Amino acid sequence: MASLQTAALRAPSTAAAVAYTAATSFGSTTAVVGGTPGAELIQESERLVELAQAAEIQALASDDGRPVNVVVAAAALIKLIPVLRDLAQNRRRVVLHVAVASADDASDVLAVREAGCAVLRASSPQQAVDFALVAALAAQRLDMPFIHCFSEAGAAVEVRAYEPIAASAAVAAFLAGEAADEAPAEATHAAVGQAMGLFGAGYAPVGYAGAADAALVYATFGAELGAAALGAAGAVHLSLYRPLSAQAVAAALPRSAARVVAFEQVRRQATAWGPLLFDLAAVLHSRAWDAQGARARPVILDAVSAAAPAAFTAEQVAAVTAHAERLDSPAHFDPAQVAGVAARAAREPDLAGLTLAERRQRVESIPYGQLLRDLFGDRLHVANAAESSTIWGDAGRAASNPEFGFGQLAAFERDRARLAQAVADVLRRVDVALPRALHAALRTWLGGKDDAAVATAALAADIARQLDAEAANAGLDAVRRLRACFAQRSNWLVGADEWAYDLGSSGVHHVMASGLNINMLVLDTGSGGAGARKKDVGLYAMNYGAAYVASVAVYASYTQVLQALAEADAFPGPAVVVAYLPHSDGVFGAAFSPIAALQQSKLAVDSGAWPLYRWDPTQRDAARRFQLDSEKLRRAVADFLQRDSVLAAAGRAVPALGALDASVERDAGARLARGDVDALMGALGGPSLLVLFASDGGNAEDAARRVARGARRRGMAVRCMGMDEFDVDELAFEPTVVAVVSTAGQGEVPTNGREFVKALMGASANLSETRYAVFGLGDSHYWPRAEDALFYNKPARDIDRRLAELGAARVAELGLGDDQDADGWEAGFADFEQRLWAALNLGDAAPAADDDEPPTRTDEENKVISNYLRGSISSAIADTSCGYVDEWDGKLLKFHGTYMQDDRDLRAARLARGEEKAFSFMIRVRLPGGVATPAQWLAMDRLADEYGNGTMKITTRQTFQLHGVLKRNLRETMRGINRALMDTIAACGDVNRNVVASANPLQAHLQPEVAQLATDISRHLLPSTSAYHEIWLDDKMVAGAAEQTSAVEDHEPLYGAAYLPRKFKIAIAIPPENDVDVVAYDLGFIAILDDAQQHILGYNVAIGGGMGMTHNNRKTYPRLATCLGYVPKERAIAVAEHVMLVQRDHGDRTNRKHARLKYTVDDHGMDWWREQVEARAGFAFEPARPYAFTRNGDRYGWVKTTPGLNNFTMFVQNGRVANFAGGAPLKRALADVARAHSGAFRLTCNGHLIVADVRDADMPAMRALLARHGLDNLDYSALRLHSMACAALPTCGLAMAESERYLPRLIDLLDRVIDDAGLRNDAIVIRMTGCPNGCARPYNAEIAFVGKAPGAYNLYLGGSHAGDRLNKLYRETVTEDQILELLTPLIKQYALERNSGESFGDFVIRAGVVKETREGLDFHDL
Repeated sequence: MASLQTAALRAPSTAAAVAYTAATSFGSTTAVVGGTPGAELIQESERLVELAQAAEIQALASDDGRPVNVVVAAAALIKLIPVLRDLAQNRRRVVLHVAVASADDASDVLAVREAGCAVLRASSPQQAVDFALVAALAAQRLDMPFIHCFSEAGAAVEVRAYEPIAASAAVAAFLAGEAADEAPAEATHAAVGQAMGLFGAGYAPVGYAGAADAALVYATFGAELGAAALGAAGAVHLSLYRPLSAQAVAAALPRSAARVVAFEQVRRQATAWGPLLFDLAAVLHSRAWDAQGARARPVILDAVSAAAPAAFTAEQVAAVTAHAERLDSPAHFDPAQVAGVAARAAREPDLAGLTLAERRQRVESIPYGQLLRDLFGDRLHVANAAESSTIWGDAGRAASNPEFGFGQLAAFERDRARLAQAVADVLRRVDVALPRALHAALRTWLGGKDDAAVATAALAADIARQLDAEAANAGLDAVRRLRACFAQRSNWLVGADEWAYDLGSSGVHHVMASGLNINMLVLDTGSGGAGARKKDVGLYAMNYGAAYVASVAVYASYTQVLQALAEADAFPGPAVVVAYLPHSDGVFGAAFSPIAALQQSKLAVDSGAWPLYRWDPTQRDAARRFQLDSEKLRRAVADFLQRDSVLAAAGRAVPALGALDASVERDAGARLARGDVDALMGALGGPSLLVLFASDGGNAEDAARRVARGARRRGMAVRCMGMDEFDVDELAFEPTVVAVVSTAGQGEVPTNGREFVKALMGASANLSETRYAVFGLGDSHYWPRAEDALFYNKPARDIDRRLAELGAARVAELGLGDDQDADGWEAGFADFEQRLWAALNLGDAAPAADDDEPPTRTDEENKVISNYLRGSISSAIADTSCGYVDEWDGKLLKFHGTYMQDDRDLRAARLARGEEKAFSFMIRVRLPGGVATPAQWLAMDRLADEYGNGTMKITTRQTFQLHGVLKRNLRETMRGINRALMDTIAACGDVNRNVVASANPLQAHLQPEVAQLATDISRHLLPSTSAYHEIWLDDKMVAGAAEQTSAVEDHEPLYGAAYLPRKFKIAIAIPPENDVDVVAYDLGFIAILDDAQQHILGYNVAIGGGMGMTHNNRKTYPRLATCLGYVPKERAIAVAEHVMLVQRDHGDRTNRKHARLKYTVDDHGMDWWREQVEARAGFAFEPARPYAFTRNGDRYGWVKTTPGLNNFTMFVQNGRVANFAGGAPLKRALADVARAHSGAFRLTCNGHLIVADVRDADMPAMRALLARHGLDNLDYSALRLHSMACAALPTCGLAMAESERYLPRLIDLLDRVIDDAGLRNDAIVIRMTGCPNGCARPYNAEIAFVGKAPGAYNLYLGGSHAGDRLNKLYRETVTEDQILELLTPLIKQYALERNSGESFGDFVIRAGVVKETREGLDFHDL
């Protein structure tokens, strides 16, 4: 403290002193909420700002990391619960300095104790000033929000203030420190203690005062009892109340303590037992207590005082001590009453709808009644008398009938709607003269009639007064008649258990179906009806899909109850809050025991029998829509409360949903609810089964959900979730667990299970009460070497072994699914399921109910029911609550030219933080022939910066791709592409995709013709649906965009409603250049020229090419197209149509892995195909004409084309156009070229760029421009110039290994070998993909690497340099070192032994390194 400069400060209030200190001494942004004591100092400091309302706090808590101080009254805290939780979740450096109106009532602060913020209590004006800085410093160091509370008497104070402390070396040292490597509570305790040491030697987060050998010790919230008043007693002062350090509290309690009194400081306590009692119980049953060695646990007493501890004299404290020494736990009393201390009179409640006597008897006798009063005050309107035979034992009055109450509330809501219409009419009418003040008041009300902060009782009274003054104004009669509806009310119906036995008479159905803003509070006493089965009201309400639903328990989570009631009130429609209030006989009379209610509540929440949750159907993000607020109980507290509850039994029957009205499932909200209901069901019953899965590709998740469905049909209560969603520490509380896990990479765990498995391997839990079974999915041939056999199903084997080591009982032997089996993993799974149900003594399952599981949907069904590619895309992209779309809309989006992706580099970290994946979208342009104007290039360049990740990709299919487009920007990006006279329709999906054509500049005289053919074919085969324009362009036609038919008569004359079985690709090549890899496509047109090579006569037509396959699945393979015959060029479009239609009608629509045209060709044969196409086309193919391909790369550098024009082909590594960090600003340079260029750009199928049609007169300037940017540099090895890689990681969801990011490095290493062998200028086609789907056409390359796992690739050799021969697998799963070891001798051998003009691919076949492969069916034969 000596290093801090101080000065005397006189302030009009403690809050003013705190505000001034935070702003001047700490120098951070400081705000005072209007109406809070302290606002008077705003004019005295430029650092202070004033907020109109507390809700604005969140806006100040920005992401820039600067600490923020806010002075606010305690009364505002309850409304801030959602804000506080958000601040805590996002670790904001915010300090709320809370002025408590009276020292004896910290109710508002304690109500938010579970919101996740640290809570610090000051007990004097000087402490308030000092602790304001302590909280600000700790918040900055720990990255967490603080609530700093202090008493505010409203009188002037004189305190020691501080000069700006930022320059202090001690403060700088504190802020530079790191949090201790301890549990959060202990780390916070240590940091706050250090900060306190800067300001006062006597400060401590947890302190002790009084006798060292005290037998009775008080515990207070803050330093409220001084040593002088304690006498022989002691006091533990909890200045830092959250997070509470059990270690510090245990250490502070003297070993002599036989009784501990929780001195509660709450006047509006909804439960009979205060919060300090629970915290002390947790401490006394914690590991920190046990760590102190043999020590008797003191008796805990609860003192709910009507006066502050500081108000007690020494004599009065002695009287309380003497009284407490005669009590046994669990007991509670009022110290003020015992000692005769004068206390404030409790305020008299005043609730509309009930007399004062009735309300005391009926509402305030239950905890939730006081919460309703505290939250809503005069706004509260309880329409029925809230009577119930299971609560008060008399339900005879008509006024207690819920239908009677509903009728009252419904009438009010409808009257209020009529009032709104009447006000709107009056404001519109020019013939009704309104005073300016009345006009303004009515406009204010109309704009905020549903906002309780606007439509207040004060506003209503003001409007009523002004209406009375206008009594002669007949135009206001309609408004005047409904004046009672101006104030926004909080409408509630209150009922109990009997409503759950007869939902028809409860009024629940009427409230749900009405859609009106009516709230229901349903109290569950835990009592059973004679012979009746209780329905679950919460589940019933959730099935409607349009109501807010919450399940709460005031004795388990006070803060959650407050938040749920506030959210229900704010919800613009019906809301149901089901509140747990257990009682053994269900009658709340004199025999009601709060401790019994506390005990049963804790046990119910702990066991999952009564889960705490909130469900808001307006949230589309499932993580926000359904929020499970339960947390596994501090089991020591449950032990303290004695486990003799009727709820201690492990299971109860799963609630059965009765037959629902057809209206229940009538909207999309109800369908969303179904998944949430299923998730909740698992927490509501027994016998229990937990199914965990870890899955990358979806098969393991599918298997897990099949186990869950089977268990549910056998009467089990099931929860099914990803492994990383479950805490390993909770396994000990699960009776039966089934784990399903697939194998990723080299025996690795899939992404969504890695943290769980890591924790499991390091766990020390005792799982002796848990039974388990494990099923694994793998491929026994994925790693073919004998030494790699350990990778087969390694995750499943590891989990099975570890669970057994931890003492769990294996109920079924490890099940293994093998992709090599005839039925794949399904064969092993069927056997596992049979053994599992037998081991659990669960026989045949009951027939599946209609609603047992959301119906599965095939891709074909998804297309058919999509209404010509519409689906629910429009609403999905309009939903800004999440960054993704669902699976089925995601599939439809492909037809529109976009794929949903996520950044896999960030996936694990985001999942660990509980965040959704970093979703974004890839957009692919339809650009037939790859021809673009400079203006179009610049448009794509701008869109990449404005909406994408700042890069463009020139794809292997001659078009643009943008990556990193967020969902909210999809529409504007699509429109930007359209404004540039391009579109994206049919760039992906089960349709004919972008048509590619030769870009070889040496044949420039033929390029306009093939480019036009590509455009004509693309246009002819374009889908006819108008969905694209409706969704992206508001159905406004734009010149050059895809021609569409009217939405009025939508149809697909070529495709039909199901479109094609799979994607369909077309290429056009001009021999001898095969720069498009024409035989790698479903349909290829090979131009046949006249003898002078100047004109195209027609085309050889080849069908059946395709690159995709699946590792180790011999039923899948790449294939090169086979020639059907020759046609004149005039018939090319007709051939394209009819080949596609044969595939439409005969392609496999049941197995997408067998749905490409290549499999249809091999299934039926070329003769059958020729007959089918000829019959449809009405003409016959001529015999194929001779041609020859000599190469398939690009021609780099300057080439003179047609007279007066020139082309420059530049190398763009892997097609990525970006301003590379630490490298060349390629993207910026190409934008400069586009601005200067008057010709065209041609994108090549190898991912490179041709600056085409540069006029002779422009050549000097263009050469200089290219040179200035280094774009004319072609000094690369021929190996690099003939390289190609797909995008792969981090955006491609299918990638198993790196590709685009890794191939350049690998070529760096191979270039050394090439240079040593003297082959720098000898072209070898080398390609890499991150998975076996073949986007970079690896299977006809001379050298190819296909990703199999991170850092591991299959190596293929022997493709043709001209692209017309398949390669062959040379080695499986090779790493970088192995690649170099294998290729180095082969490259050197090639350099020494090759024939003249012999390519590398031809050489390895002649040398016997691999076998020649021409047919796809021979691809896997080694």
